[in-house]
Amino acid sequence: MSFRLGVDIGGTFTDATLVDEATGAVRIAKVSSTPRDPAAGFMEATRRILAEAGVEGSALRYVVHATTVATNSIIEGTVARAGFITTEGFRDLLEIARQVRPTLYDVHFEKPRPLVPRNLCFGVRERLEPDGSVLVPLDEESVRAVAARLHEERVEAIAVCLLHAYVDGGHERRVGEILAELCPEALVSLSSEVAPEFREYLRASTTVINAGIQPVVARYLASIEERLREAGVEAELLVMQSSGGVFSSGAARARPVFMVESGPAAGVIAAAALGEALGHADLISFDMGGTTAKVGLVRDGAPRVTKDYQVGASAGAGIGGLSLSGYPVRTPVIDLVEIGAGGGSIAWIDSGGLLRVGPRSAGADPGPVCYGLGGMEPTVTDANLVLGRLDPDYFLGGELSLDRELARAAIEERCARPLGLDVVEAANGIVEIANAAMVNALRLVSVQRGYDPREFVLVAFGGAGPAHANALAREAEVPAVIVPTSPGIFSATGLLSTDLERDTTAAMLRRVDALEASEVEEVFARLEEEGRRELAREGLATEDVSFVRRVELRYVGQSYELTVPAADVRAAVAGFHAEHDRAYGFSAEEEPVELVNLRLTAVGRIAKPGLPHLEPKGAPEPRTRRPVYFAESGGYVGCPVYDRYGLGAGAELAGPAIVEELDSTTIVHPGYRARVDEYGNLHLAAAVPT
Repeated sequence: MSFRLGVDIGGTFTDATLVDEATGAVRIAKVSSTPRDPAAGFMEATRRILAEAGVEGSALRYVVHATTVATNSIIEGTVARAGFITTEGFRDLLEIARQVRPTLYDVHFEKPRPLVPRNLCFGVRERLEPDGSVLVPLDEESVRAVAARLHEERVEAIAVCLLHAYVDGGHERRVGEILAELCPEALVSLSSEVAPEFREYLRASTTVINAGIQPVVARYLASIEERLREAGVEAELLVMQSSGGVFSSGAARARPVFMVESGPAAGVIAAAALGEALGHADLISFDMGGTTAKVGLVRDGAPRVTKDYQVGASAGAGIGGLSLSGYPVRTPVIDLVEIGAGGGSIAWIDSGGLLRVGPRSAGADPGPVCYGLGGMEPTVTDANLVLGRLDPDYFLGGELSLDRELARAAIEERCARPLGLDVVEAANGIVEIANAAMVNALRLVSVQRGYDPREFVLVAFGGAGPAHANALAREAEVPAVIVPTSPGIFSATGLLSTDLERDTTAAMLRRVDALEASEVEEVFARLEEEGRRELAREGLATEDVSFVRRVELRYVGQSYELTVPAADVRAAVAGFHAEHDRAYGFSAEEEPVELVNLRLTAVGRIAKPGLPHLEPKGAPEPRTRRPVYFAESGGYVGCPVYDRYGLGAGAELAGPAIVEELDSTTIVHPGYRARVDEYGNLHLAAAVPT
């Protein structure tokens, strides 16, 4: 027997998916997350799913993991004590950062504190010209003096970012050799290996983040692997990258900055894989869990990937443009809009007397009030329960009973009474406010990027996603919604739907009309050989490795570039003009175009589980009925409740209706219908198309 296991740790729940490679059979498990020790929740989910399936740990071939441990260490300020080495005269690079602010007239804005304090930042004597020629040779004695200071300071990690090292990393490599000799206890990150691109601060920030989280991630992954071995699991541990591919735990230890958005990426990959199987190339993925809601866009079958990402503070991937309040990361990241609107998001009244929802969350401990675990502040889950949208006796398949009276009392005390509202009105207000924030996120990832949401299909998942998706699609004018089977653990399933990937970059700041095709081909060939060697170390055969070439182009004189596919650089210029027109509403084909970076993704293909076929089961019969509140119907409506596991292929349901399963609840609003396809997915659309 051979099985694959995917484990996704969220803010509220830890999800696991087990796939039998021989039959394609899928088993799922969901347990509460353990914020104080995420590895404990990981192992609890692993033990449970193996026990329920009757599978020995030795039968696992791959264990694929998505985690937010890297991001959390930055947000919580628990990064390792690190040092920073740069070219002499640039010691204050991290302090100066960029002279920009997220809100122009906010006089109270403060830049995030540098991850490396100034007393641990040092300059060494050396200097390269922008073309890579040596202006000042590396003074090794100055490096040794700095290394001695860092050794005395007992740093765990060191980031090295020398001027223009993206052109020639020779000086950085020599600095790394000296540090390995004099500071053997410290992990060293070189900018020429982590982010070999121009723009000094962005390169330095990315390298510093890599250094700061490297010891944290290394300890975490070592703990996971040790516990897996104790449980009899000898399978290789793979980790989801921010770009949507996976890499080995060894590669994750070396370049953890590539996994800062590990968790959210898995859901978008799963949505893209589902869309490919169902013949939908343009999708919007909507993942609503207990803590956050995340929205991503898939165009022509591929998730949108950005490099303009920031982590920490109130950062995000291009929300309303580039956020400027966190630490910039210059690595490929799936373009997501993430907001604090999950099932556990807390409803509260601000100083102006307005009802607000999020971004604070009740999390896994104590959780929403209705869990009965000590929570006192009402949440979106409490509101859905009061509105009849959740069954108090069938949450997590009946594993957890919800207390509706506790939820009502909390909403009445904290929201309804202060606002002079009825409890049901307040509960509906909580849901509507959360929905409004999520609709805005849908528009940010589509309209703001130049895409019309009416041309896309919404794929809804996460434990809370299917309960809100119909309302969001109606407001955003998305014509159809797909709810996959087991939507609550869909991100964990996405971990098993991706390939091994290695992303590399080479800077080449040249006008396209002054380039020889052989120059570009030579660099791409070198990057491909590096990628081939690295994937070979992971056990991939040459025939299982392919490459994706991209180039970053801009008009001469522009500050930022666009990424386009590149079989040939000159041919890519036409694609650049088209992308510029789509993104900005115009193009200037008479203007000269400049190449900025070459990007290569080496892809090691891994066989993926297929979709199981579902047999027809006749006309669906509701399991029960209950009153559910719908604002568009003016109040509570008697609503049939269906067991999703009892629905066969071809089944059709007229809204209003509720479809329940172990890990989620789907709400079909009045005026909509739901259809079950041959794979068990639910398709929601207006009963009379508009």
